[in-house]
Amino acid sequence: MALFITYASYSQAGIKGLLSKPENRTGAIQSLLDSVGGKVVAIYNTTGTNDIVLVSEAPDGSDAVALAMAVSASGAISKAETVRAWTSHDFESVIKKAAGLTGAYVPPGS
Repeated sequence: MALFITYASYSQAGIKGLLSKPENRTGAIQSLLDSVGGKVVAIYNTTGTNDIVLVSEAPDGSDAVALAMAVSASGAISKAETVRAWTSHDFESVIKKAAGLTGAYVPPGS
């Protein structure tokens, strides 16, 4: 399974919901990931630009993005960004592909 990192920020409605019923949201996120065959690797509440950092595994990138969209549609978060993550070992194959393509692209105006 692929590894994904999702950064999210609560909306005003999401913060109000948390304050009215304080709870750990990991179970709700795991349940949603279960529906696509994924799992929570780690979830953190953070300070700064993002309120949440979710590390998850999912069968496909579309699953991770769909999950973020579904949560966003609830109105609980105001923004979400999902990125694919690779271990350094796994990313080596990406680097090798890029090295093989270097020089093959012709920029506009060339």
